[in-house]
Amino acid sequence: MNTIVNLLESKVKLYNTLDYIETDPIQIPHRFTIKEDIEIASFLTATIAWGQRKTIIKNASFMMDLMENSPCDFVLNASEADLQNLRQFVHRTFNGVDLELFVRQLRNIYVNHLGLESVFTAGYKLNNTVYSALLHFREVFFESVGVCRTSKHISDVSTNSAAKRLNMMLRWLVRNDDCGVDFGIWNQIPMSALMIPLDVHVGNISRELGLLSRKQNDWKALEELMNVLRVFDAEDPVKYDYALFGMGVFNDSFL
Repeated sequence: MNTIVNLLESKVKLYNTLDYIETDPIQIPHRFTIKEDIEIASFLTATIAWGQRKTIIKNASFMMDLMENSPCDFVLNASEADLQNLRQFVHRTFNGVDLELFVRQLRNIYVNHLGLESVFTAGYKLNNTVYSALLHFREVFFESVGVCRTSKHISDVSTNSAAKRLNMMLRWLVRNDDCGVDFGIWNQIPMSALMIPLDVHVGNISRELGLLSRKQNDWKALEELMNVLRVFDAEDPVKYDYALFGMGVFNDSFL
């Protein structure tokens, strides 16, 4: 097991650098300096983070352009005409109607719930878990519209979803180190509670290394993997996302 830990630690050092930003969707929120802009850009970029990374980055850039590259100001002050203009957006199954609804729901969160951090923090404190944070966020996000076609774009952990994209966003916003990739601008949720963004790359490499036995990439698999990663580093277990994802997406050797 020490061999695996040493391998993962070496890969974290390899990938957790500023160079990582150049090919990753996290570059989108890195364009901003205001906290609210960073978190809104992170949430919206993570929402469309499936498929080829170049396409994700391209479409997230277009999304920011549609929001006049001032996401928080746009969320709070966009006119009906501005909101209608969002309908030209499309990324796979997430289209302009979804984006328009997302912006409207974000406005509700910032006007009536003190912002994204406040909602996630309130959910976390219900049970001191990211699971409760994700449940609570989804309830608040759709509180004024109920179940609709757009609901599928916010993961529902109560159905055993691994919530890869939301967990990735939380890594970006919560995790804090001196490497400059993750932002660490949310400090009410501890890094030790974070859950790794479990995608196909992370899942496959984890199984090859013997860290994960469950075949499905679901919440149960996520919990199994986190139980192992927290043994390796109880305070910052999701740092191993860099290692597992990097080895998978870059076809990196275990050597």
